[in-house]
This record gives sequence, structure tokens and C-alpha cells, in this order.
Amino acid sequence: MTTATTTTTTETTTNSATKNPKKTNLLDHNSIKHLLDETVTEIVTNRGYSEDVRTSNIRLLIGSVIIIIALFAQFYNKKFPDNKLFLIACILSYVVFNGILQLIIYTKEKNAFLFTYPPSGSAYNSTGLMVSSKLPRFSDMYTLMIASADPKSISAKPTVELTKSVTKWFTKDGVLVEGLFWKDVEGLVDSYANAKENKKSK
Repeated sequence: MTTATTTTTTETTTNSATKNPKKTNLLDHNSIKHLLDETVTEIVTNRGYSEDVRTSNIRLLIGSVIIIIALFAQFYNKKFPDNKLFLIACILSYVVFNGILQLIIYTKEKNAFLFTYPPSGSAYNSTGLMVSSKLPRFSDMYTLMIASADPKSISAKPTVELTKSVTKWFTKDGVLVEGLFWKDVEGLVDSYANAKENKKSK
């Protein structure tokens, strides 16, 4: 995306934000992070990165299986102790699938809230993005990180991050100053895009 296009996109968003401002409760830590993460997703996808929802779909599928197992255990038509073996099977299945879900969250997602495909028109061996964030409880410092969605790829680039106080992006009434936030996030996306690829040792 060219600089002119980026500037136009930012200006359009700023004008839209003036009409429909995004507002949150500054006393609610989770609400602030959710709004910022949601806006980052909007910014990144506007830069030509399509969201990759495969990991989310797998997590939702496993979560659905866990719920179904719990429902079967609850409403099985035999009473205890006749259903003892069935309940044991349900409990073991619940533990296994829940363990798989936690493993995916711990090893793949971590603090990530967005995975993308490579931007359209990029080289065939380019990687998508993994975007994650942190906003520690009782802290106003929001950290945004952009990394390769495939860190083992030869095309993976070094992780870039931005840490800034949320007070720089919100008014005292809790309204997000989108122009300032878009500028910072787009700058981080550009930093990642312009970074050199990691050198893999043979």
C-alpha cells in the first residue's frame, strides 16, 4: 500500500471516528484492551492482510466437543452406578480435549488476538502476521507486538513492538483518539514490513 493510500485511509478513519467515536470505560482494564485489540485488527486488515481464522475455528470446534461431552454426561439416560463406565469415559475425554485446547492456547495463541495470511501480491514465501498485546492489570502501559505467523520460515522477520501509555490515545471521557492510534499502529506495521528477514543458521 502506498503512502498516499495509507494517508487517505487514516484520514477516512479519523473522519468516521469523529461521527462514531469509540468509547470505553477507563476504569475497566479488559474493556480498554478489547477496544484497542479490536481497532488494531481493523487497522491491520485495512493494510491488506486477510485474517486467518483457522486456529480460532479449531479452538471453537474443540470447545464445542467439550460442551457436547459435558451434555452427554449430564443427560445420559442411565442412573449412577449403571452409568459409571460411561461417566469415566466422558471425564477422560473431557480432560483430553481440554488439555489439547490449553496446549493450543499456550503454544500457538499465547497473547495473540490476530493471525493473518500474507498480504495479497506478496512473494510466494512470505508469511502472515501474528499480532499480540499485553495490558497488565493496574498498569496503563499497552504493549503491541507484531511477529511472523510462521517463525520457523526463512521469510520470517524479527518481532517488532510498541509500548505506550493508553492515556496517550484516550480522552478523559474514554473516547479513543483514532487518528493518533492509527498512526502508531501503522508505523509498527511499516516497521515490521521494512525489517530484514531473520538469518537462519545452517
